[in-house]
Amino acid sequence: MSRAVLALAVLAACSSDRDRPSVKPPEPAAVAAPRADAAPPPPPYVAAIGSTADLSPELQRAFDPAGDFTPMGRPQAGDWLAEHPETPQSFADYISSSPNLPNGQRRIIYLLPLGDFPPGTPAIASLGEIVKAFFTLEVRILPRVPIADVKARSRVHDVTNKRQLLAPDVLKWLVRRVPEDAYALMALTMEDLYPEESWNFVFGMASLHERVGVQSFARQDAAFFGERRPPDWKLLLLRRATWTVVHEISHMFGLTHCVYWECIIAGSNNQAEADRRPLHECPVCSRKLHFATDFDPAKRQSELAAVLHKLGIDDEAAWAEHRAAWIRDGKR
Repeated sequence: MSRAVLALAVLAACSSDRDRPSVKPPEPAAVAAPRADAAPPPPPYVAAIGSTADLSPELQRAFDPAGDFTPMGRPQAGDWLAEHPETPQSFADYISSSPNLPNGQRRIIYLLPLGDFPPGTPAIASLGEIVKAFFTLEVRILPRVPIADVKARSRVHDVTNKRQLLAPDVLKWLVRRVPEDAYALMALTMEDLYPEESWNFVFGMASLHERVGVQSFARQDAAFFGERRPPDWKLLLLRRATWTVVHEISHMFGLTHCVYWECIIAGSNNQAEADRRPLHECPVCSRKLHFATDFDPAKRQSELAAVLHKLGIDDEAAWAEHRAAWIRDGKR
């Protein structure tokens, strides 16, 4: 049976030339026999955050779950983790991987529209606002490129009878077009994608080393399958597009799929699983992104809330406002 995968990242380790002191993961503590009165060790999803004892009180709260996150449960049949066992990546593991980081010369995320976008599809400008607030980097939108100009192999899907582009070919085409000041180049399209001949489709694909990615909105719209759109289909499509673009760009920062919490960076094997995911990252992934861009956590959450409210994603906006208040002054 063909497998449907929501996000596929080329997880190649790469070095960074960002001017910052190297940080070594903490040395493992010596193993000793547990004392009878010793506190039990934290669960893996908490331990993966790492020690925050040396951080400021605000950063400690930023990486404290504080009851605002849900640990990853047992995967259901057909879920990503049921079919794709993942190697966990703790914060210490992330540092050890020497992730690709922004620097003084490369600090802009570029969005590149490929092909036509019918009325009602997510506005690239709206996605740009979300990406800017999420990653706290400047975002620029490039002129649209016709699909005929993209050098990529294609096929006709045997069920939908619609054209699909080979995603790795699109990535190779993008690599030659990365602007000199780009941290990342993300292509957005309404064309269906597939990662290899044996796979059914892919919503998005990103490369860590070359800092390029591509995502498709096609299957996130019920009309793609000839089905009736729900009353709130425009907002639903925006939420789904937000999930994918943030997820794929996170891979460019060196984050692998999250296995610890219900998180925007957790893998998803189908649309139903993706729709269960939140549009925010967990404390483990938040600490990784903070290491990469050194954002002000309370300010970031407040700016995310403003953008999400503006675009009508009110539940996630309220969550971000709540989180900003907690990080800023510890109020619940």
